[in-house]
Amino acid sequence: MQDRRKAVRARTFFGGVIAFNQRSSTMGCTVRNLSPQGAMVTFDNTASVPDKFDLTIDRKQRSFWSRVVWRRMDAAGLAFLTEYAGAEPIPLEWAKRLRDCEAEKTALQRRVDQLSNAD
Repeated sequence: MQDRRKAVRARTFFGGVIAFNQRSSTMGCTVRNLSPQGAMVTFDNTASVPDKFDLTIDRKQRSFWSRVVWRRMDAAGLAFLTEYAGAEPIPLEWAKRLRDCEAEKTALQRRVDQLSNAD
């Protein structure tokens, strides 16, 4: 089988995190090889991963907006669309708590407005 990559990929064994659904969903992965243009990652099930997502490699302190080029049951080949200096993915529990706090703040603000207008 002919390798169609534009750059040679170095073998790696880095932990990574993919983030999708506007960074509210995260999933751990292992970066098995890496080049400036892409990577191969492995995780439990590629079916639950969208076609485009953020990939953060903590050990390299790098983040990429990535596109899935191919996928198997436990691995996917990625092409990097852009590299950026992004924030760490937010754990799902934190995102849910933030959403709950914002809803509570909105409800409290409505109550304050009701009490202020009742005078």
